[in-house]
Parts: sequence; structure tokens; C-alpha cells
Amino acid sequence: MKSVSATPGSPAPVKNAEAPAQRRVGERLDDQPPVPLLGKIQRQLHAHPLLGPTAVLILACVVFTAMVGPRFIDPLNVSLILQQVQIIGMVGIAQTLIILTAGIDLSVAAVMVFTTVISGKLAAEAGLPAVVALVIALATGAACGFLNGILVTRFRVPPFISTLGTLSIFTALNLLASGSQTIKANVLPGLLLWPGETFRVLGAPVTYGSILVLLSFVAVAFILKRTAWGEHIYAVGDNAEGARLSGIRTTRVLLSVYVVAGIICAIAGWLLIGRVGSVSPFSGEGVNLASITAVVIGGTSLFGGRGNVLGTLLGALIIGVFSNGLTLAGVDVLWQVFTTGVLVIVAVGLDQWTRKVAG
Repeated sequence: MKSVSATPGSPAPVKNAEAPAQRRVGERLDDQPPVPLLGKIQRQLHAHPLLGPTAVLILACVVFTAMVGPRFIDPLNVSLILQQVQIIGMVGIAQTLIILTAGIDLSVAAVMVFTTVISGKLAAEAGLPAVVALVIALATGAACGFLNGILVTRFRVPPFISTLGTLSIFTALNLLASGSQTIKANVLPGLLLWPGETFRVLGAPVTYGSILVLLSFVAVAFILKRTAWGEHIYAVGDNAEGARLSGIRTTRVLLSVYVVAGIICAIAGWLLIGRVGSVSPFSGEGVNLASITAVVIGGTSLFGGRGNVLGTLLGALIIGVFSNGLTLAGVDVLWQVFTTGVLVIVAVGLDQWTRKVAG
């Protein structure tokens, strides 16, 4: 066998031209620079969106318990927090569905209050059975959601603009139907007031409305995770055009989401009657902003396609814990509003930061 010699002007032969995979024994094939701790946290938060709000909720409970003392974790106070956040939580479910599709609904509170007026008027003044009044209220909520959905899907009006317009429309209809008058509890049937009734757990009163909200969260979480409709919602929110090209009827999905959101807002209206003990056309103030806040703090992305309805439950509880804890600590309401704003900004910034992992 002839030896290979280098000729003048030619490169010297490579003596050990092994493939990159053939390296010294003990040397890792996939040597990569170590991932810094901050990068690991970023990846974990992206992979598990509920970690962030869960950690915030636990930390808040620990801090407020240290500040206020045992009365913060007293069953009576815990029951109060649950009652305070049940409306925000139920409306937050509707808002979550909309935001998962990369939309937003500014009319949710108006729909909720409008349905309370419809059911209250029909049951207390028109003499209809309470069950029929509730069914008509649910249908009214569905109709309101259908209008929002048509504006978004058929007329291509951006969700922010369309629901801003219907917010004024539903508010006007609400005042027209109610005559700006409150319907008191003594003329309302028991079924409409039922969500506000209580039973005892560890000596503390728990409303049936709170249990209904928790069951609703579990049901919607299951639907989003285990059904084709839920998968389609995520697909449309992540990439509407890609979802359409893959065979998903995006228009139908969006329309159904707005209709379901309207029905959920009507259920929230039923809870509101039980919570307040009357039907007032001026109730529900601040629920729009609070529902969006709960969704964002809970880790659902405002850009759609990413989030979990159980995160919204955590977000609503965080709002309730901060509001209750700061009140017990004697902090001025001004700083309670300030704290909520900080939480929203931090949540959105965290979402932007964790999204960098995927892209």
C-alpha cells in the first residue's frame, strides 16, 4: 500500500479525520453551555403557565397572614373572599374564552347586568315562573354574545371596537328596560336569590354561588383540554389563518365562543342577584376591568392561543386576597388600586418574557 505524501503547495493530509461524533471517551456529544438559572425559570414558566399565579397567591397569603395575623386565614374571612370574587370569577371565564381567541370583550359586565334586569322584570313584574325568567335571561345573554360574534366575524370589526360599541348599546337597553329602578328582594322569587343562600363549612357560611363558580371553572377547564372545540379555540387564537388552512371553521368557532361567553355572563347575572339581594341597573361596576385583570394575572396571553381558565380562577383569588388583605391591614383604597395596576403590568411583562422561549 502506497504512502500518501504531501506535494509542494498542497495542504497536508489530515491525520485523524474522524466524524464529529467520534470524540474522546467521556466527552459529551451535545456539549452546550450551561443554562443560567434565569433561563431555567423562564422555560419552566413557559411550560407551566400556572406556576406564576400559584406562587403569587401563596406568597400573598403568607405575607398578609404575617401582616394581619390569624384573622386573615380565619374561615369566616376566607368565605368572605370567595363571595367577593365569585362574580369576577364567573365573568372571567367568559373573558378567558374571548381572550384565548386573541380578542377582548368590553361588554361582559353590561351583558351581565342586562340579563339580571330581564330575569327580574319577568319574574317580579310580569309574573312568569322563575325558571322561565332564568331561561329567557340565558337566551338574552346568548343573543348579546351572538351580536358581538357577528360584528367580529361577519363585519370584520375588531373585537375591541365592536364590544366597546355594544357596551353602550346594552347599557342603554338595560336602563330602558329597568326604567332606572331597582327591584328589591321582597318581590323576587326564591330561585333568583338562591345563589346567595349559604350553608356552613367549619362554622363559616359558604354560598351556593361560590360552589357554582368553582364547578363552572372545572367544567370549562375540562372542555378546553379534552374536546375538539377547546383545541380549535387555542388553534384560532394562536394562528387564525393557519387554523383555517388546516380545515377549522374559524368563523364558526369565533361565533360560538362569543355566544357561550354571553350565556356565562347571564349565569354571572344570576349570581349577582343572589350576591346583592336585588336587581339594580347600576350594579356590576368595575367588573369589566376586574375580569380582564383576573385573566391577565392568571397567565392567559392577551395575544391569544395560550392560557388556562384555572389560571383565571387563581387571578380572581389573587385580586380578592390583595383587596381583603390590604383592607384588613388598614391600607388606603388608593394603594389597593395601585397594587392591582402593578400586578397587571408585571403579568403582561412576564407573559412577553416567557413567550421568547417559543420564538
